[in-house]
Amino acid sequence: MNYFELFGLPEQFQLDGQALAAAYRQLQSQFHPDKFASRPERERLQAVQQAARINDAFSTLKNPLGRAEYLLSLQGVDIRGEQQTLKDPMFLMQQMEWREQLEEISAAGDVFAAIMAFERELKQASDDYYRELEQRLDAGHWEQAADTVRKLKFMVKLHAELERVEDAQQEF
Repeated sequence: MNYFELFGLPEQFQLDGQALAAAYRQLQSQFHPDKFASRPERERLQAVQQAARINDAFSTLKNPLGRAEYLLSLQGVDIRGEQQTLKDPMFLMQQMEWREQLEEISAAGDVFAAIMAFERELKQASDDYYRELEQRLDAGHWEQAADTVRKLKFMVKLHAELERVEDAQQEF
């Protein structure tokens, strides 16, 4: 039983977050290890394993990038933990430009305005990539969807780096 089946949800990228949370709460209450405290050890162990699986499934499906990677793995395209680089020259150029922008932020006249502007730019690009990802997954274009996931992973890292720059500015 895959994670979508576990929660009784359709196997697709677009997900009803409230339905996911409700199914999670219901499953957690059903399989909470405390309910099995007086049961035989085998049943207690199974309850702990099931609760762990429910937690893992929930954390995977609630995160759009994790959900996309999981959908791809169900199709035999497992990119979780891979170190493959993209071969998209336009995106590689954009990566370099974004890195340069990030490096230049601390020298800007108004650092916080520069951070906010860059953050808006990254959010817009990420939103575009998420729309592209959904379209590719819906169309069954698994390899192209995998490339979009790789791009989004870069975006997540870049956004985290921007947050570190912002945090460093707040320390002054």
